[in-house]
Amino acid sequence: MFDFIMTEEQKKLRDEARDFTKWVPRQMILDMDAEKIQFPHEYLKECGRRNLLGIRIDKKYGGRGLGWVDDTIVAEEIGVASYSLACLWGVGADIVCEAVTEFGNEELKQAVVVPLLKGDVFAAEGLTEPRGGSDFFGATTKARKDGGDWVITGQKRFIVGAEGADWFLVYAVTNPAGAPHERMTAFMVPRGKGVETKYIYNLMGVRGGGAGRLILNEARVPERYALNGINGGFDVFMRMMVPERLGTAAMTIGSVRPAIEIATRYTSRRKAFGQPIMNFQGVGFKVADCVMQLDAARALVYSTARAVDSGTVHPGRVRRMVSESKKFVTETAWDVANKCMQAVGGIGYTDVFPLERIVRDIRLSMIWVGSNEIMQLIIQNEWYKEYLKVLCKENVRDVEDDARNADQAEEKVYE
Repeated sequence: MFDFIMTEEQKKLRDEARDFTKWVPRQMILDMDAEKIQFPHEYLKECGRRNLLGIRIDKKYGGRGLGWVDDTIVAEEIGVASYSLACLWGVGADIVCEAVTEFGNEELKQAVVVPLLKGDVFAAEGLTEPRGGSDFFGATTKARKDGGDWVITGQKRFIVGAEGADWFLVYAVTNPAGAPHERMTAFMVPRGKGVETKYIYNLMGVRGGGAGRLILNEARVPERYALNGINGGFDVFMRMMVPERLGTAAMTIGSVRPAIEIATRYTSRRKAFGQPIMNFQGVGFKVADCVMQLDAARALVYSTARAVDSGTVHPGRVRRMVSESKKFVTETAWDVANKCMQAVGGIGYTDVFPLERIVRDIRLSMIWVGSNEIMQLIIQNEWYKEYLKVLCKENVRDVEDDARNADQAEEKVYE
C-alpha cells in the first residue's frame, strides 16, 4: 500500500508483516510448489506467534481489532512470499474467523477463533461443489435434523487448506423448498467422524496449501454450531464475500509485486547492443506500464477498504466496489505478470527466476472466490440499481441536454 497515506502505526504494522515475510524459509516455498509440503503448519504457527492473524478480529479473541485499510496493508506484504501462503493466511483468519465472530456463539468463538489466531488450529471454507461453484444456491450438500443435531452429507471441492483444517465452514441445504435466500445454513463442522479430505488435485499453481476435496458422509454437528441460526446461511455468505474478494485483491497485489521488482532489476543490468535493455522502449515501457497498473490497483483497493471501514456506504455500492477490486486487480496482476516475463525474456520462462511460478499462481486469482464473470454481473446489477434509484436523482448537471439537438424528443426512441 502507498506509504504516504499510512499513519506511523500502519507503517509499523507493514514492517511487522514484511519482517514475517522475510522469515519465510526459501525451502518451504520450493517444497510447497513441488508438493513435498501439503500444508505448511509451521508458517501459520509462526504467523500466530507474531499476532499477524486476524487483523480485523476483536482483540479479546486474539486479533488486532483494526480495520480494512490495515488488513489490506498486511495482506499485500503477506502475498509477497507466496500466493499459496497468502491464500491460507486469508481463508482461516480473515474469512472463517469473521464468520464465527459475527454469527457464531461464544462457544465457537473460544473453540475456533482463539486457537486459530494463535496458530494452533486451522479452518477452511467449504463452498464450491463438484457440480459447480458460481451457482452457489444450487448446492446439493444437504443437512437433515436428527434430534438436537444436524447430519450433513455431500461434497465440496477445491477447498483451500482442507488437508490441514481442524474446522470447516460448510454451507448445506436445510430448507429445500425455500426461496434461495432461505434454503441454506452455514455450519461449523469439526474434523471427525464422517469428515474426510483428499488431496487429489495436481494444481497448475498455488500448490502446497492443502487444497482438496471435502467429503461429508453423515457428519453430525449440534444445532448450536449453525452460524446465524438454521436457514440463515444467506446472510453469512453475503458477509463473507467482502473478506473473500477484497482480501484476494489485496494479497494479489503483493504476490505480483515481486514480478515487477525482478523485471526492473534484470532489465537494468541485462545489456544488449551495448546498453541496458531498460533503455529500449519496447522493454522499459512494459515495466512502466506495470508500475502504473499496480498503482491503479492499489488505489482501487484502498478506496474500497475505506468505504467498508466507514460503515456509511450503502451495501450495494460496497458490493460493487469489492467486485470491481477483485476483478480489476486480478486481471491487472495477470497482465503485469505476463508483461514482466516478456520483458525478462527466455530466462523468465525457466525456474532460474520465480516469474514462472508467479505466472502460474496468479492465474487462479481470476477464478477463485467468485469468477471474474460473476464480478462483472454484480458490478452491472449494482451499478444500474444505484444509478436508477439514487444517482440520476441527484442535483447535478444533466449533460444530456448539452447536445445541439437535445430537444428533438421524437429522435429519442426507446421502444
